[in-house]
Amino acid sequence: MRDATTASVLASVRRLEAVGFRAWPAEQAIYDGSWLIRLTRAHPSKRLNSLNPLDPGDRRDIAGRLKAAGKRFAAAGRPLTIRMTPLAPPELLDHLHGEGFERFDESIVMSADLSQGAGEGLDQLPLRDINRFIDARLAISGEPESLRAGLCSILAAIKPETGLFLLQSADRPSAVALAVLDGELIGLEQVAVAEAERGQGLGKAVVQSALRWGHLHGARMAWLAVGAANAPALALYRKLGFSEVYRYAYFRERNEA
Repeated sequence: MRDATTASVLASVRRLEAVGFRAWPAEQAIYDGSWLIRLTRAHPSKRLNSLNPLDPGDRRDIAGRLKAAGKRFAAAGRPLTIRMTPLAPPELLDHLHGEGFERFDESIVMSADLSQGAGEGLDQLPLRDINRFIDARLAISGEPESLRAGLCSILAAIKPETGLFLLQSADRPSAVALAVLDGELIGLEQVAVAEAERGQGLGKAVVQSALRWGHLHGARMAWLAVGAANAPALALYRKLGFSEVYRYAYFRERNEA
């Protein structure tokens, strides 16, 4: 029974990892066996610049492959960053601990059954203007203008259908969400609420609008990834019917300086 349960969980992880890669595509995707190297010069996102082991049984030459991956990351001007999900081999985790790598930034991948009410919300049409969405996202998050070109290229590279959602108050952007419709799955990316307007239900409203749009277009399940330390966002998503599927964390070489 335990083996069957483990197989079922890993199947869910594989499915969500695959749609996650399509929802937030990297400029380069390079495979070394089942280890996926994702690199993106135009944007510093860890998800877009990470080594992703995708098979617990792929434990061949861990030290040599990490060294080769490190050279690829260095050539791209990025630090070697390993994203560890339940698909990573335990031997790799042991190796990282033994070599002094440090763990940081844990995230939780959550899902919700849209037939249970998570698809309720305002019937809002998504934006068609990528630049307007990016303007709002940068203004709300306070991220630097230098990320504009990278965000534009990422959004343009998403192959599944997307919905760009924006809420405004007093002609200022208040909340944004990117929805990616991939078959019967809808993923949420880039969810953000303006700091001065948090606690007013805007996050719930923009997420529900995105989920309703996805549900009306055939989605049956929603998914998202949220920082494990982001208590307000976790509380919101749980209220909307999301529950944890799995976690992942990043590892990097320890800086001794």
